[in-house]
Amino acid sequence: MNAGERIQTAGSTLEEVRFQNTFAGLPAGFHSKLAPQALPEPYLVAFNPDAAALIGLDPREAQRPEFAEVFCGNRLLPGSDPLAAIYAGHQFGVYVPQLGDGRAHLLGEAVGPDERRWDLQLKGAGRTPYSRMGDGRAVLRSTIREYLASEAMHALGIPSTRSLAIVGSDKPVMRENVETAAVLTRMAPSHVRFGSFEVFYHRRQYEHLRTLADYVISHHYPGLTGVEKPHAALLREVIRRTARTVARWQAVGFCHGVMNTDNMSILGITIDYGPYGFLDAFDANHVCNHSDDGGRYAYNRQPGIAQWNLACLAQAMLPLMTEEDAMDAVNGFESDFEEEYAPAMRAKFGLATVREEDSELLRGLFQLLQENRTDYTIFFRRLCDFDASPDATNHELRDLFLNREAFDRWAAEYRARLMAEGSDDRQRAESMRRANPKYVLRNHLAETAIRRANEERDYTEIERLRALLSRPFDEQPEMESYAGFPPDWAGSLEVSCSS
Repeated sequence: MNAGERIQTAGSTLEEVRFQNTFAGLPAGFHSKLAPQALPEPYLVAFNPDAAALIGLDPREAQRPEFAEVFCGNRLLPGSDPLAAIYAGHQFGVYVPQLGDGRAHLLGEAVGPDERRWDLQLKGAGRTPYSRMGDGRAVLRSTIREYLASEAMHALGIPSTRSLAIVGSDKPVMRENVETAAVLTRMAPSHVRFGSFEVFYHRRQYEHLRTLADYVISHHYPGLTGVEKPHAALLREVIRRTARTVARWQAVGFCHGVMNTDNMSILGITIDYGPYGFLDAFDANHVCNHSDDGGRYAYNRQPGIAQWNLACLAQAMLPLMTEEDAMDAVNGFESDFEEEYAPAMRAKFGLATVREEDSELLRGLFQLLQENRTDYTIFFRRLCDFDASPDATNHELRDLFLNREAFDRWAAEYRARLMAEGSDDRQRAESMRRANPKYVLRNHLAETAIRRANEERDYTEIERLRALLSRPFDEQPEMESYAGFPPDWAGSLEVSCSS
């Protein structure tokens, strides 16, 4: 295909992507408009047709030489208006007065076939006024991890950014070692964060604060337009969405790793995948981020940290509401979390009804998982096939525990609970398989794809994982090995804030 040739299809070509750049229309104090920095000799590493469909982009456009040029920032699409946004944030509990998009450029808001707008953001596209001492680049390793994680989370039913493409280059980038540059195109209805509000509050720019809140309501919470106390209602809805998302993290065993306020979305979606991980051997105190020396963002602390972050957001929005309204909103977090978490866990256990003794049944199981360091995902997937007949031994489950007698005691309680509600094994198994994924993005799976990409320039494992994880609840017999226990070498893997 010649460089200038266009593919004529029913879907949009690159040049036909529609933009409606509402965030770019905010005053200059909200962002800095600038083009991405050129990346030498870019090439396509990964492309996600599912994300392309959201903006009506024909997947065959990825075959064009211009595609890599566009999605590394070397060439701008007609109608785009690139910028880097300003924000602040609490990082590991300490307020940092100015952060911002230090290595990200928002190309603009693409309009999909359903008229929904999607931010097209290039992560790793060069320095911006907010880069501080950074080089503005991302490396192939980190872009692969985020590309796969966002798509895996979406397929698990957890609100998340999406990933359109990875573009690579042989340009060297220094981290702990010399690595190669890459740019991730990620998509979200908005990249506005808690820190977007904090920066204007701490600068006492309250008119900017009001402008941002009104913008978010108008474009992302239109149902709140015209209600009494719209800004308090906005805070309340952000808290509700955040609580639900974090509850789903907990249910599936996902650890974010860097829950700073600048990494928390005003839409309650999961953003900024740096150091993250899914639980292997269960440990409620698991810390996935090697940089988190104090364990601030440990798995069992995530709900409390989310509420702490929301309190920071509430403080930032105080000029727009009364202190009483702000406190009432934040205090609603725990009930919001439980409203999502409790039914999610009942679904994982296959319980059709609510009973007072259920909390003790769950507590006993998690104590067993903790004491035996049982694999979280494998346990719950095997639990789907629990045989509730009186003489069943459930060997596949039992063998996951060193203390088998303790498991037998818990299994007897679980069996009695199932019998009390007349549970049917076959029907329960079917419903539980829709709540307990067989495949999650374990660190060793991502690491295998990264090593093949870095060492062999083999990018096929990235697409294999994306396709596999797009159906996490399905059996997929040909991919059985991806559902097994982590290999021994996985225990030495570490992810940090450079990941």
